[in-house]
Amino acid sequence: MTPKTKTSNGSPRPAVVENNGFNPERERVFSAYRQWGYLEGDLDPLGFLRPRETPELETEGEYAREARAIYSSTIGVEINHIYAPDRRRWIYEQMESPSQGFEVTEEVQQRILDLLIRADIFEQVMQQRYLGSKRFSLEGTTALIPLVDEVLDTAAQRGAIELVMGMSHRGRLNVIAHVAQRAPEEIFAGFEDVDPRSVLGSGDVKYHMGATGEYTTRSGGKVHIHLVSNPSHLEAVDPVTVGRTRAKQDRTGEGGREKYLPLLVHGDAAFAGQGILAETMNYADLPGYTVGGTIHVVVNNLLGFTTSYLEEHSTRFAACIARRQSIPIFHVNGEDVDAVVRVARIATEYRYKFGTDVVIDVIGYRRHGHSEVDDPTITQPLLYKKIKEHPPLWEIYADDIGATDAQARAAAIRAEFEAAQEKASSIKHKPLMRDLPQYWNSYYGGLYRSEFEVETGLSPEELSELTTRLTSYPDGFNIHPKVKKLLEQRAEMGTGKRPVDYGMAEALAFASLVKTGTHVRLSGQDSRRGTFNQRHSVLTDIENENEFVPLENIAPDQARCEIYNSTLSEAGVLGFEYGYSRDYPESLVLWEAQFGDFVNVAQAIIDQFISAGEAKWNLLSGVVMLLPHGYEGQGPEHSSARIERFIQLAAKHNIQIAQPSNAAQYFHLLRRQALRHWRKPLIVFTPKSMLRHPDASSPIQHFQKDDFQRNDFTHKNFLNVIPDTTVGEADRILICTGKIGHELQAERKKRKDTSTAIVFLEQLYPFPEQEVVAEFDRHGKNADVVWVQEEPANMGAMFNMLPRLKRISGDRPVLTVKRSSGASPATGSAKAHEVEQKTLLTLAFTTK
Repeated sequence: MTPKTKTSNGSPRPAVVENNGFNPERERVFSAYRQWGYLEGDLDPLGFLRPRETPELETEGEYAREARAIYSSTIGVEINHIYAPDRRRWIYEQMESPSQGFEVTEEVQQRILDLLIRADIFEQVMQQRYLGSKRFSLEGTTALIPLVDEVLDTAAQRGAIELVMGMSHRGRLNVIAHVAQRAPEEIFAGFEDVDPRSVLGSGDVKYHMGATGEYTTRSGGKVHIHLVSNPSHLEAVDPVTVGRTRAKQDRTGEGGREKYLPLLVHGDAAFAGQGILAETMNYADLPGYTVGGTIHVVVNNLLGFTTSYLEEHSTRFAACIARRQSIPIFHVNGEDVDAVVRVARIATEYRYKFGTDVVIDVIGYRRHGHSEVDDPTITQPLLYKKIKEHPPLWEIYADDIGATDAQARAAAIRAEFEAAQEKASSIKHKPLMRDLPQYWNSYYGGLYRSEFEVETGLSPEELSELTTRLTSYPDGFNIHPKVKKLLEQRAEMGTGKRPVDYGMAEALAFASLVKTGTHVRLSGQDSRRGTFNQRHSVLTDIENENEFVPLENIAPDQARCEIYNSTLSEAGVLGFEYGYSRDYPESLVLWEAQFGDFVNVAQAIIDQFISAGEAKWNLLSGVVMLLPHGYEGQGPEHSSARIERFIQLAAKHNIQIAQPSNAAQYFHLLRRQALRHWRKPLIVFTPKSMLRHPDASSPIQHFQKDDFQRNDFTHKNFLNVIPDTTVGEADRILICTGKIGHELQAERKKRKDTSTAIVFLEQLYPFPEQEVVAEFDRHGKNADVVWVQEEPANMGAMFNMLPRLKRISGDRPVLTVKRSSGASPATGSAKAHEVEQKTLLTLAFTTK
């Protein structure tokens, strides 16, 4: 075989450098190139990204030539921002070793050539057969396929059994074919569009769908591939992928981080521009979120849709955003495929050796327009003139390695893909290109059925035992006096001497679940203590700051209970927890917003994954969102969790929306979510001021099994509707949800009103129609029905509830009481709030 001496655009290939002992002059020159050499690197195949002259770099002399051949070649490394010197030194050694970290044998080159031919011809066949269809071609960066091949081979040798992969659109179909190893006809069938289900309200487009498969590595290893489904919010898949990886690792236990490897493929514009990536990378090394390192690959076209890289980011490279982390960044010319493969090997070894993220920036180009239907010559005429004259990468590589049979191999592969395309045209339904893990076998989606219901009450003995565990701490543990008082109060709650508040109700729910084998994971800003000082799941010794977690000491063989303070992030952390729930369905996975309003920042995760994931991809999740909600005079950003947004997203039993009005209801709701096998996301609007309010506290009997009965109804489960048993025939039925109901009860008591019924709607969706009708019938046919809410008229649940209530109310008039419509959720004046709230209460009891 003729050795390669130049890159595809004619520059010299990196030299083999022998280093026989320390030389101060050599070290000085090399130190400069290690730091700045990448700025003069030959990294752009088309030459538009010109090397930047760097005064710190010498250009004359033997040492300068050696250093330039290594650090200003087709590989550029950014590593001087890495804090740990041993990690920098390891990369220097890999770059400067005689073998340069990787030997490309003839056998390896033949495999690379085959992968490049397949990648390019696959795209060409689709371009010819499905001209005008969106497909997001990989042409111009097909080196991604041999890169992933090398990652898989290296990882498999270090114990990897599964690659969890997230990526956006560009090259996705190519990855499904050549990494997930799905049959080409399965992919081509998506272009035939013969399945009416794809256009009747469910399903998703072909470049959003996930895929699974088995990959055989060059060394003969087997690695399962899991490509995560992803919407057009390109980087939104990042935390989801990492969360899914963490769940898989946690299920495995010891060795999980070696077995499950996350790989994220980014576009350059999205990598630099979308903040959720920064959120995801920020928690990469945090105990509650780490996965032992994610490999990031930037498929860099130096172009975002029609936007030049000069308008995409303020740094020289899109990948420079990653310098905020102490991780290596490798830039590599996408047409020096041997260099790409070499970097893939070094990056994967680095991840396994040091357990951190690593970034590979593969710089190439985009052969066609943004979605293969756009005309790029309108906005980048010079670039696309050059691209038009540029041969595909497989031809360049075949010429470099002297492969004389490349054209014949390309013809054979083309015939293979064309035959698959003919076969695809006869497929009547789009194939499902993934298989769910076995742990999903016993869980169900779809519409709710009564057989999914479970009993959630506990025996008095169980509650007493759990209370003892929850309120105990080791001898010699120096507990804070306020927390000691809290635990003493909770001990009284669990034994019936004091009503149970929300904090204790939640602790009892969690403790009961972990005792019987259900893993609990909760994260959020300040969640260990609780934003409102209500949880105190983690006790801190005030003398030495040692920690004790009662929930981890409930029983000898209990499941894990993990409660983490998250980073100051909503979208990233919620995406992570959604992803975690996707691969740990047996677990109760919860995310808590500091204030419910802050969930606004995570809207893309809610819209694209949580509310629509089952409909689009038939993927279930039981993630729980705890959103503090309630109008208490704290202003626009601390009042509303935007009930209206969630209820607008609700359809076909895709999610559950609840606002439990007392502690026992919260207890039963959490246990119901974990114990029944109907897996749906649960949105819970939790209280703030009512967390400790006597009206929202519950007697311990309301936590017990069905042997306890309140006067006229059983409280063994979560009640979708809490009936009003104090009023019979009524003139007015006030139906409401949350805190306002307790205020209405207090107002009714003050007025000595005996003709107004107050009904709490605890589950807003799925709407509990039968229970509501039963309450209407309980209070007679002559009562007015009044929906009462704290929120303004253009917010809250009113617009969703009014049509439902009118449909089932019979001849009863249906009225509303609410704040006036507003652009802001709430006033920032405590006095104005008080006036508004009093007006609401007055109007609720005003009949004329």
